[in-house]
Amino acid sequence: MKHWIITCAAALGLAAALAPAAHADTLQDIKARGKFICGTLGTAEPFSFQDPKTRAIVGYEVDMCQAVADSLGVPLELKLIAVEARIPELIAGRVDVVAANLGWSPERAQQIDYSHQHFVSLQKVLARASDKDLKAPADLAGKRVSAVRGSSSEQGARKFIANVEPVTFKDPSGAFLALQQGKVSGFVGSELMLVKLKQQAASSAVPAKILEPALFVEPWGMGVRRGDTAMLNRVNQVLDGLEASGKAAQIFDKWFGPGTPFNMKRDFRIEAIKG
Repeated sequence: MKHWIITCAAALGLAAALAPAAHADTLQDIKARGKFICGTLGTAEPFSFQDPKTRAIVGYEVDMCQAVADSLGVPLELKLIAVEARIPELIAGRVDVVAANLGWSPERAQQIDYSHQHFVSLQKVLARASDKDLKAPADLAGKRVSAVRGSSSEQGARKFIANVEPVTFKDPSGAFLALQQGKVSGFVGSELMLVKLKQQAASSAVPAKILEPALFVEPWGMGVRRGDTAMLNRVNQVLDGLEASGKAAQIFDKWFGPGTPFNMKRDFRIEAIKG
């Protein structure tokens, strides 16, 4: 019996000693591995998408990931993940950081840590232009709306539209097609995405319109494993440096500013998310 107790105590002690290794500092993992793995969507223009000419994944969030990799002195590896897999992939340690249209929410903030905001998104609703009775998001009460599965757009629809019935899809193209085919009355998503889809639909048989006002405003950050302070501090240091140097504004204009399909003016700064 005494031997069993000693053996168990030794096993517990070994488990305790090994526990920190299971939650090793991501920065140390990156150094040992020799590359920085960033999880991103790859299907969300202009944040991360495939360049039709080079076939490489490029975009606003890709540039943010590259800045972190450069600060670490290692190559960047992009891992394409689905919207619903963003947090599971991060928690499982299969990516070092997630930069994938990751809007802040109280529920997500209990599972992971967020970097400073690197984008602020207005979440709106796209509807068919022919639906004259739909003028504001509130007019969708009790109706079916599409959204990307696992997205904050889906959560926002449930929260801010009374008795709504969300119909979710793996990607934006499926959600948009459902709207065009009349399977839903609205498509909830980021304003940027909806602006481009509205432009695409202008010359189609089913033109679209964006309902005002915005359903909700959402700050986006990079996701870091909860409690991984060293990695979080590094990401924030990089983002703050981009802001202070003016590089963040340049990256924004590259993807969203004059000469792009969005022609947007940057009206936010990189700063801590005020949750």
